[in-house]
Amino acid sequence: MKHVSESRNMYEDFVVETDILFFKTGSHGLVSFHGRNYNIKKRMTAEKIASLLSGKQFYHVGGNCYVNVDKITTVEQGIVYFGEKAPSAKHLRIPRWKQESLKRLVAEVKQPV
Repeated sequence: MKHVSESRNMYEDFVVETDILFFKTGSHGLVSFHGRNYNIKKRMTAEKIASLLSGKQFYHVGGNCYVNVDKITTVEQGIVYFGEKAPSAKHLRIPRWKQESLKRLVAEVKQPV
C-alpha cells in the first residue's frame, strides 16, 4: 500500500504556478489544481496559499476559485476558455457579473508593451 500513496505524492511536485489554469481552495488547506492535462489535489499551508495569491497572476472569480489570467484565451457568456473552444479543451463557468472585469484584465495582460 505504501507504494500507491508514494506514487500519488510524486505528481504533486509537478504542479508549477505557470502551468496552472485554475485552482480551487477547500477546507483544511486542500487545494485542487487544474492544468491542461492534470487535476491534482494537494494540502498547502495558509502561508503557501497566501504566497500563491500574492501576485497578479491569479484572479478570484467567485467562491473559492481562482483563474490564471495569463492562460485565458477568451471569456464569453459566463465561460472562461483556456486554449481553443473545442469540446475537449478545459473551460470554467464563472458568474456573469465577474465576466466584464475579467475580460478587461485579460485584455490588459495580452496587450503588447
